[in-house]
Amino acid sequence: MGKRILQIDFKYAGPWDEEMIAVYREMAENISTVPGLDWKIWTENKDAGEAGGIYLFDNAAACQSFADEQIARLSGIPGISGIRTKQFDITVPLTEITRGPIG
Repeated sequence: MGKRILQIDFKYAGPWDEEMIAVYREMAENISTVPGLDWKIWTENKDAGEAGGIYLFDNAAACQSFADEQIARLSGIPGISGIRTKQFDITVPLTEITRGPIG
């Protein structure tokens, strides 16, 4: 199997901006070492009170393993609720045409 996208989003009460960066810097550093992870994009929507991320993994097994661990981790953080995940295979030829960062 090929690369796999993981989308995680949840209700988030804050903190935002610089305080968010300070609070989650260590988590970001830990995530950066996850086996099979190519990258993560951190997402936030202050107006809707939501946050999350989009991840690219080398394979479905690494993606599922991380998703299970991350759900457990996030479930223990005050101010986070309604955690949702989705996984997607990538349509490589079309993604390459639109310059998707899957290289």
